[in-house]
Amino acid sequence: MDLFGPDIIDKAIEAGIDLDGTQIPEEMLKLYKRVMDKEKKRKRSGVQKSMRNRIVRTGAKHFSAKDLNEFLLKAGWEGLKEKEIRFFFD
Repeated sequence: MDLFGPDIIDKAIEAGIDLDGTQIPEEMLKLYKRVMDKEKKRKRSGVQKSMRNRIVRTGAKHFSAKDLNEFLLKAGWEGLKEKEIRFFFD
C-alpha cells in the first residue's frame, strides 16, 4: 500500500486495513462511519474557511507557528489565532 498523499487514510479506512496491514476493528469502523455520516449532513459555512482550517491543522505538523502565520497572511487569510497557537504549537 502506498503510504503517501492526503487520501491514503480514507483509502485505508475504506479497505478496513491500517497502514501497517493490520485489520481495523469493526467497532472502530462503525463508530467512524457513524460520526462521518453525521458530518456529511452538516451545513458548511464556506470553502475558504474550511481551506484555512485544513491548512492550519495540517500545516502545524510541518511548519513553525511563525512560518505558518506568515504563509496565511501572505495568502490573504487572517493569521494564526492565539487559541490555534496554544492548541497546535504548545
